[in-house]
This record gives sequence, structure tokens and C-alpha cells, in this order.
Amino acid sequence: MSAETWTIRRVLDWTRGHFDKQQVDDPRLTSEILLGHVLTLPRVKLYMDLDRPLTKDELATYRALIQRRLAGEPTQYLVGFREFYGRKFAVDDRVLIPRSETELLVEAALRDVKKDEPSRVLDLCTGSGCVAISIAAERPQASVWATDLMPGPIEVAKKNAEALGVDGRVTFFQGDLLAAVPEGATFDVIVSNPPYVKTSDLATLQREVQKEPRAALDGGADGLDLIRRVVTDGLPRLKPGGLLALEIGDEQGDAVKEIMTRAGCRDVHIEKDLARHDRIALGRAGS
Repeated sequence: MSAETWTIRRVLDWTRGHFDKQQVDDPRLTSEILLGHVLTLPRVKLYMDLDRPLTKDELATYRALIQRRLAGEPTQYLVGFREFYGRKFAVDDRVLIPRSETELLVEAALRDVKKDEPSRVLDLCTGSGCVAISIAAERPQASVWATDLMPGPIEVAKKNAEALGVDGRVTFFQGDLLAAVPEGATFDVIVSNPPYVKTSDLATLQREVQKEPRAALDGGADGLDLIRRVVTDGLPRLKPGGLLALEIGDEQGDAVKEIMTRAGCRDVHIEKDLARHDRIALGRAGS
């Protein structure tokens, strides 16, 4: 960028073109999100004041974000949040960035959790807490528990629960899957978005994805290590007829269906995402 006056219009035009040349995903949206973050403005407000010049400090901050984005840092980490199920969740490099596909996991749980009846829901591998918190926000009568192996995600999730007004109804436990949950506790619904990428595929992921926590991505040699454990350990903790819902990889439907069926789940089926890929595995505990 030269020393000439840089208005919002000029900054956005230049950045879109630069990101496009550097093959940054969605260059226009990325430019708007980063500039809106610097100016503390919603994206729509940028277009209401296109001729406003940026100050030297604003321009310097924006330039620094551009360089970090070009170095592969995800946009969501740069601005510190991600929209999910109509709410803004804080994220940083301790947690997986919530994906729109994971909203299907929330919807699967909400179909089973009645609005006006008490229920207990468990979210395994909670990360940012986006699934657990969304369920709690949508179902005020539900008691939601959530676990994660590492302290960092638990810290992020607790802050999100407080910021989104459900901290009194979501209980977080640090530990290894069901081992973190008090012995004897049972649940109406267990949900999980566990790591499900094959170890050998990690190096082929987009550069931005490789910036996310490896522990939240690595599902072992066949991508199913954590899924097997969630099914095996989770099924005995479900009440009769309780729902087990898992997010899975786009080619894992048949394998996960077999794992769940062999473990004793009934009514096992796979739901697809908007791209028609395998995405959510569902099954029920026997009665």
C-alpha cells in the first residue's frame, strides 16, 4: 500500500484483489470481516461510509492482519470469534473453529430434547462449547454437561457460556471423554464432534486448517479411534431409548454405522449435509 489516502472503499478494493491473487478463500468476505474488526463496525456499516479515510493506526493494524492472514492464520482466530447457530462464539488457537456442518449436530439433538421437559445432555469433545451452549440456549429446561481433554478449550467454553447467558446451565468437566463425568450419571442425549481426520491426511489439509489444534483433528490411522470410544463408552451411559449423535467424516458413514450397530445401537442411520456428504451418525440405546 502506498502513502496515499486510504478510504474504506479503496482499502476493500485493494485487499479483495490482493487476496484473490494470493488465492485466499472468499477474498471479499475476508476483507470485510478484517476491516470491520479493525474499525469495530458491522460489515454492512462499512458500505455506509465508504469515503471515510483510515487513520495511520487503523491502517497499520489492518496491514498486520492482512499479513497474518496471508501467512495462513484463519480469519476467525484473527478476529477472535465465529458465528454459530445464530450466536457469536469466541475462538482462539486452543479450539477448533466451529463449522456450519456442525449445526446439523445441534439440530439432531434439538429434535430429541423437548422444549418444556427436563432432560440431561452430554457433549463430548466440546472445544469452544458451541454445541453444548447452543443446545442449552435453545432448550432452557435441559441440563447440559460438556467435557474436553485439555484445559484450554474448557476455559474458552466457560467464557462463551458466560457471555451467552447459559453459564448456570452448562457444566464443564476436564478429562478424557466419559472418564471426566461423575460415575453413574446417565443421559437422554449424548452428542460429540470428535476428531475424525486420518493421521495420514493431516498434512493434506488446507494450510488454515493445519493451524487448528491437532488434537481436535487427529482421529488416528483410520480416523475412527475417538468415534469408537465415544460409541463404546457412551452407549452404557444413555437412558433406554436415549440418542447418540456424532459428527463424522464425509466418507465414514458405512464404517460408523457398523461400529454403532455392533455396539448395540438400534435405529442407526446416517444423515448427510447440504453437499450430500455423510455428516451425522445417529443411533439409540436399547430399551
